[in-house]
Amino acid sequence: MTLTTAPAPALRIGPIGLPAPVVLAPMAGITNTAFRRLCREYGAGLYVSEMITTRALVERNATTMRLIRHHESETPRSIQLYGVDPATVAAAVRIIVAEDHADHIDLNFGCPVPKVTRKGGGAALPWKLDLFRQIVTGAVQAAGDVPVTVKMRKGIDTDHLTFLDAGRIAEDAGVAAVALHARTAAEFYSGTADWSAIAALKAAVTSVPVLGNGDIWSADDAVRMMAETGCDGVVVGRGCLGRPWLFGDLARALGEPGSAPADPVDATLGFVAQAFRRHAELLVEFFEDEDRGCRDIRKHVAWYFKGYPVGGELRARLATASSLVEIDDLLAELDLDAPYPGAAAEGQRGRAGTPKRPALPDGWLASRDLGAAASSALAGAELDHSGG
Repeated sequence: MTLTTAPAPALRIGPIGLPAPVVLAPMAGITNTAFRRLCREYGAGLYVSEMITTRALVERNATTMRLIRHHESETPRSIQLYGVDPATVAAAVRIIVAEDHADHIDLNFGCPVPKVTRKGGGAALPWKLDLFRQIVTGAVQAAGDVPVTVKMRKGIDTDHLTFLDAGRIAEDAGVAAVALHARTAAEFYSGTADWSAIAALKAAVTSVPVLGNGDIWSADDAVRMMAETGCDGVVVGRGCLGRPWLFGDLARALGEPGSAPADPVDATLGFVAQAFRRHAELLVEFFEDEDRGCRDIRKHVAWYFKGYPVGGELRARLATASSLVEIDDLLAELDLDAPYPGAAAEGQRGRAGTPKRPALPDGWLASRDLGAAASSALAGAELDHSGG
């Protein structure tokens, strides 16, 4: 009798072993259960929920409670939390753990959106070192055996970098991994990600995995990032918009051969149409409403069919379809044998935006300590109960 052993995980986050060192980045309005399930069908990885506001979770806001639900097929289950108050964040973590909502918790300190940073949250928060330490330490202690990770940016702008301090604080607090989007809040998604910052963080944080994020549009980019920076895994956001099969390509390149049903370079228009249709079907199931699911898939049309011979009129009709039958009829009009268009379908996806001065609370940069003015600004940071 020959005994075989399972291959060693390509990435370990606490007790969670991943066959491919790949994480789906949370994206508001995108990484719901439907999209996570679709990506998982193509390849292995850790698929994180949309950003969840801790106050909304503690107050059991209906939308938020729906967003933290996972399909029975999802394992491991991952939730990202956003919060600015140590007590509220810890309370949210305790709810997740006690009620078994997730196997992994990520803390968001990377959001550059003005409505978040102007209240001192997201990418602005690590500037206040003691507050950052209190939130992370409290979350780790509340989580018990459930691993907690941190996702952050380089800092507020080039004159106010925070990632090295934050990385060391998070490591000392007991997180299971740290992830860095190699841009500042001021850069938003513009320009080119500074992968050298990922290498610097990897040199500074040595006892837990360091994950890199920024400008991964293909598996080749992921391989190159890991080679150039020494990071332990990659976090993929905009690169998978309209390309859920990217996770199969990443899994094959980074640790799990044969993960996807087809190679992206062989992605005919029929292959893409099939993925689009599956996405729409899963959205209908998620919303439990065909009209709403079909409305939600509309924002994905341009991403899926980027570079393919799909005329403007047909794209417009796909972007107004209100039923799966209507979508099927429209997809049937495509030349499903049209080959992968190469460079036209590659590269950046989603809005890059332009550099901008970050919106911050008055006097936020005057000190790295949390003064009275900063505390007042934080008091209103979690009033939005949208859950994302």
